[in-house]
Amino acid sequence: MRIAIVTESFPPDVNGVAHSVVRAAEHLVARGHEPVVIAPAPGGARRHESNRHSYPVVRIPSVPLPRYQGFRLGVPTQAQLTGALLSCAPDIVHLASPFVLGARAATLAARHDLPTVAVYQTDVASYARAYRVGWGEAAVWRRIREIHNSAQRTLAPSTRAAADLVANGVQRIWLWRRGIDGERFQPAKRCAALHRALAPGGELLVGYVGRLAPEKRVDLLEATTRLPGVRVVVVGDGPDRRRLERSLPGAAFLGVQHGEDLARLYASLDVFAHTGPHETFGQTIQEALASGVPVVAPAAGGPVDLVKSGVTGTLVPPGEAGALADAVRVLATDGARRQAYAAAGRAAVIRRSWTAAARELIGHYRAVLRSGASALDLPAAS
Repeated sequence: MRIAIVTESFPPDVNGVAHSVVRAAEHLVARGHEPVVIAPAPGGARRHESNRHSYPVVRIPSVPLPRYQGFRLGVPTQAQLTGALLSCAPDIVHLASPFVLGARAATLAARHDLPTVAVYQTDVASYARAYRVGWGEAAVWRRIREIHNSAQRTLAPSTRAAADLVANGVQRIWLWRRGIDGERFQPAKRCAALHRALAPGGELLVGYVGRLAPEKRVDLLEATTRLPGVRVVVVGDGPDRRRLERSLPGAAFLGVQHGEDLARLYASLDVFAHTGPHETFGQTIQEALASGVPVVAPAAGGPVDLVKSGVTGTLVPPGEAGALADAVRVLATDGARRQAYAAAGRAAVIRRSWTAAARELIGHYRAVLRSGASALDLPAAS
């Protein structure tokens, strides 16, 4: 199949949407398919970073998102987008977290009778609140509903995300969970020297990995940084970094990490703390679990599917810094519990490979192509 993947974000961006598109496209190529990625052009110094990918990447004009200069919105002319989409003669169009660029591609695909699969991945309504961009929640959901209902199938990453979509009138929803690289993220990558360097006093090492942005609520780690015998490390970057460095003076900020460096960091943690209450999935949680690290996360969104409280980690009320710190405190004093959670967490996610995820994705493509014009009559869930 020839697949046009239209994405709101792509490397050098570091986020869940960009990562998922890269891994999906890699596995499509490995199975003999022909993906073409259409993505916003990076800005500034990153504009000249090369695309070292085994598939074509078409960059279209972009502008920075207000109040978040590190994220860019694709804003091509109609002719540019039409040329990019139709020139690859796709059998199917894959819309990755569509909202701005994806919305225009959805309209264009419908106009040219191109079958479309839309992947829901970003809680845009919550982001609109966090960044005060002038969109009300009702307006955001109206736009999401229009985009996704124009597709033959919407793929949701978690049961909570699927429930949100159903509650807001989105139809034809299937679950498609993200994969995990169990070879890269594994307990064997734990590095005693790295642990000593980050926690020289032998402290319990608690880590957060992800974007440093308002909606991620990394500020909720403030109470955890005050726990005796606990050292917090923050991995990632974003518009909130300077504010967080002031509000979390006891934490170590390590910036963005990649590849084997990231894998060693995960495995060298004693506890992984996730703070954001608006995750549709939670890929960093899955990477921590694969690395043999117990997780503390909010009982909201994607983490509810990934963390079994009392088995692989602890779910806490979202937005409550004290509850987060209390959960870390309990784990800090109970090494046997941490060890049990670590083993159970690895076992729970190791079968969710990207190979399996790609196989499921191809199955969704084929189902839509087989359905043809009748795809709009498919059941709402499967």
